[in-house]
Amino acid sequence: MPTPFHLAIQVRDIAEAREFYGNRMGFPEGRSAETWIDFNMFGHQVVVHLNPSLGPTGKVTCHRNPVDAHAVPVPHFGVVLEIPEWKQLEQRVRGFVNEFIIEPYVRFAGQPGEQCTMFFEDPSGNALEFKAFADIDAELFATE
Repeated sequence: MPTPFHLAIQVRDIAEAREFYGNRMGFPEGRSAETWIDFNMFGHQVVVHLNPSLGPTGKVTCHRNPVDAHAVPVPHFGVVLEIPEWKQLEQRVRGFVNEFIIEPYVRFAGQPGEQCTMFFEDPSGNALEFKAFADIDAELFATE
């Protein structure tokens, strides 16, 4: 099994981030302090850190690049899942995501690297992508 990654991101409000990542996304909370929280995102450590300069209504801004006829936000992050796990997450997030950056769909259909994918933002504007492959080992880095 690969080792877990660690990612630290900025958020505008710690309580808002706890609600989004902990309660809505369902990620277990680890250590925390007044200005940061560790979350277990499918076995990976994602840490939200308060950035007061974002202000109460501020958001992180992203650049967009074209991929498979969609405007993909950069930067973004997420986890590669098995398809059944991805479908469960899709159903969960449809219950609280009001607007997807890119609606759940199959990217690169019929091509190497075919994948289910979806993009949405956390309340601070951090873009998230969750994707799934029928065979992660064979398709994650497939070129042919």
